[in-house]
Amino acid sequence: MPSSAEYIKPYNGDPQIGNLETPMNSSGFTKAFIGNLPAYRQGLSPQRRGLEVGMAHGYLLYGPFALLGPLRDSDVPSIAGLLAAGSLVVILTVCLSLYSGANVKKEISDATTPFNPPEGLSTDEGWSEFAGSFLIGGIGGATFAYLLASNIPLLQSVVTGGHS
Repeated sequence: MPSSAEYIKPYNGDPQIGNLETPMNSSGFTKAFIGNLPAYRQGLSPQRRGLEVGMAHGYLLYGPFALLGPLRDSDVPSIAGLLAAGSLVVILTVCLSLYSGANVKKEISDATTPFNPPEGLSTDEGWSEFAGSFLIGGIGGATFAYLLASNIPLLQSVVTGGHS
């Protein structure tokens, strides 16, 4: 049986970095997947990055709030889920805005990842654009999830051709 030393090595052979290469985080599939996420994809503006990330977060936050939230047994779980997801998106946007004003040094953020953060997010203006687009995308994603969930019978009848 192969030992773990064959599969787990210091990142780039340098143990001083404090990161380990494992089959999970250094495989070609993982690198391609992470490289295609909006945070690292080449050629995107900060607005486009924020819109994509916000849409995904808003869409995914709606479900847990609507299905598992404290108002799940009431008459309005879907509206409560939409409002809760929208509220969390607003809170996350405030956090992004605070981060943009924190003057994080580029050297610090480069040392922990094999991917270089995009140049558009290395300025306060870029982070501000990202945060604004994140808010729009997050509210839009939560609204889209709400509309899908509230129109499930209509969508099912469209898919089945009106036959039940």
